[in-house]
Amino acid sequence: MNRGLKNRHLQLISLGGVIGSGYFLGTGYVLEQAGPASVLAYLLGGSIVLAVMLCLAELAVEKPVSGSFVTYAKEHISPTWACGVGWAYWMTWIAYVPSEMIAAGIIMNNFLPEVSQLWWAVFFGLLVTAINLFRVDKFGESEFWLAIIKIVALLGFIVVAGLIALGLIGDGGYLGTSVLLGYGGFAPNGYWAIVLTMVIILVNFQGTEIIGLAAGECAQPEKSIPIAVRNVTWRIIALYIIPISLLITILPWNEASLEESVFAAALSAHGFSGLGSVFAFVILTAAISCSNSGLYGAARALYALSRMDMAPKFLGGLSENGMPSKSILVSICTCWLVILLYAMDPDSAIYAYLLAVSGFTGAIAWISICWSQYRSRRKHIAEGTEGTLRYKTPLFPYISLFGIWVQVFCLAVLAFTPDLRESLYVGVPLLVLPMIWYRLRQKKREMMEAR
Repeated sequence: MNRGLKNRHLQLISLGGVIGSGYFLGTGYVLEQAGPASVLAYLLGGSIVLAVMLCLAELAVEKPVSGSFVTYAKEHISPTWACGVGWAYWMTWIAYVPSEMIAAGIIMNNFLPEVSQLWWAVFFGLLVTAINLFRVDKFGESEFWLAIIKIVALLGFIVVAGLIALGLIGDGGYLGTSVLLGYGGFAPNGYWAIVLTMVIILVNFQGTEIIGLAAGECAQPEKSIPIAVRNVTWRIIALYIIPISLLITILPWNEASLEESVFAAALSAHGFSGLGSVFAFVILTAAISCSNSGLYGAARALYALSRMDMAPKFLGGLSENGMPSKSILVSICTCWLVILLYAMDPDSAIYAYLLAVSGFTGAIAWISICWSQYRSRRKHIAEGTEGTLRYKTPLFPYISLFGIWVQVFCLAVLAFTPDLRESLYVGVPLLVLPMIWYRLRQKKREMMEAR
């Protein structure tokens, strides 16, 4: 592969996968469930991101390959587990990328109602396909500028919301904690609601692991990856925690909904309704950006599976530009299939299950990263080669174990939460069935060799 990604590309690619339309539109669900205490849920989610990224940095610096955590799982856990994780992760983006394309289609349909949202979704699918098929540095540059738009919008919201809270602009005067604590207190639905929203929040944070998938196309990975991990992690926390904290200071939590962006609703409530159209454009940009980086992650995971003989061999081919073009085309065609299924029946249970499963499979990928780093470091310690590592995850093994067991706990919560349990019905088979297929194929090969 062509190592054409720069450090700034690497940082913004990861942010592009995280700050999608789901953040701007879906935060209303979190506020509905947890109220102002949702800021604690985002803090916990940020700490999990930090743990996972620190573990990934150690692995990616030691071995910067495009296969990332799929390759690491094969080496440090087992090939069978790697096969399950790789295919489950691919399905994560195959389920999530269409939702972003559909969100972009809905937004454009509002501006130009004579064009169906389905055709807009297909158009944006073609757009992100073309971007991904260019040289990787062109992809990195496009994602850089798409992500910049989202970051500038959030920084603008922080400034405006801060001035509203202080009573310097808007019609509400000085707000203080009147909105924050005036509608049932800080945790109106209890603190257990924080735990119930964690899985949804982890879905919002998914995409940071794309840094690892991009390692094989990154210039000077031993320098770029640790910097990107540190900067991206803290920027994610800042771009989530500070805006959410100001949001619940100026918008009553019981007025949040999924019908519109809570950020636009908060500004409109204080006389800045004109900014709603601005946020519609930002959400459109976020949807395209997330689809862009999501397709990148899906294609690299499929490419890695092919190179490890866990997927059809033709998917491991590279174009003359060093791009896994066949993996990209297969991934985007599958995304289009999901979009068509949705178009035929918008209330289809198939699509709902596919979208819900992204929380489960994403968490499995993150657990695999921490688990691989834990076993890799233990091996280095046993062999006395720990000093050869160019980057070490700090506070080992506590960071690694925290990243593993907190997410295991979140998945356990899924099993006891009726509204979220459906993600297990599809997620577990997507993880287990590839593992069974791989084991049966290996046994068949062993029997043939024995003959």
